[in-house]
This record gives sequence, structure tokens and C-alpha cells, in this order.
Amino acid sequence: MSGRGKKPAKAAKVMKTKSEKAGLQFPVGRIGRFLRRGHYAERIGTGAAVYLAGVLEYLTAEILELAGNAAHENKRQRIGPRHIQLAVRNDEELNKLFSGVTIAEGGVMPNIHAQLLPKKSVLPKEDVEDSQSQEF
Repeated sequence: MSGRGKKPAKAAKVMKTKSEKAGLQFPVGRIGRFLRRGHYAERIGTGAAVYLAGVLEYLTAEILELAGNAAHENKRQRIGPRHIQLAVRNDEELNKLFSGVTIAEGGVMPNIHAQLLPKKSVLPKEDVEDSQSQEF
């Protein structure tokens, strides 16, 4: 109609997500949306969502690595709640972070109180003295 025809195709602009820009796997945009809608503060900067996503990704990777090691020790291919429980409770810093958390189906840490263990028999003093080497 106007005789203009098609315009030459410009190089398509490649869209990158905020997570790709930050080099993270966790969704930075979604975390930012949750921060804004949660009314945690009047204003939320863009860096806050990136930082929080990075922290969450690090914690997740740390827990999964330790839980994977626990599953491997128990000759299992899959990580279950028990492996997460063992991983968290055996790590000092994660245990402090998860101190008020109950992991469903996680069980308890294996522990036998020292007073319940059988007492070791003590050798009489006479036998102990005889076992020493004699000096001439």
C-alpha cells in the first residue's frame, strides 16, 4: 500500500535474564518480586535480589554436597531426608543455622551416652608392675 516494503532485518537483540547476567542458577527476578511483594522494606534495590539469590544458591549447594556425601557413605543413589539431617547436624555452622528446624523423616543423630557404655576392666596393680621392664 505505501510501497515501503520490508525493512532490513536488524541483528536480533539477545535477551539475558538477570540470573544469567549474575551467573546464578536461582531466579533473581522471582526473588526480587517476592522481596517487593513481601513488604520487607519500602524500597528494594536490584542488588538485593542478586545477593539473596547468591546466598540461597550457595547454601543449597553446600547442603546438597554434604547430603550427597552422606548418601554415598550409606551406599545410596538418592538423597533422602535422613541424609540431609545427617549432613546438617554434622556440620557446625549449618547446625547453628538450622538449630530451630525439624526435618521431617530425618530421624535423630546416633548417640550413646557415655554412662551407658560398659565399663572397661581395670588390671590389678600387681599385674601392672610386673609388666614393666626391669633395670639392672
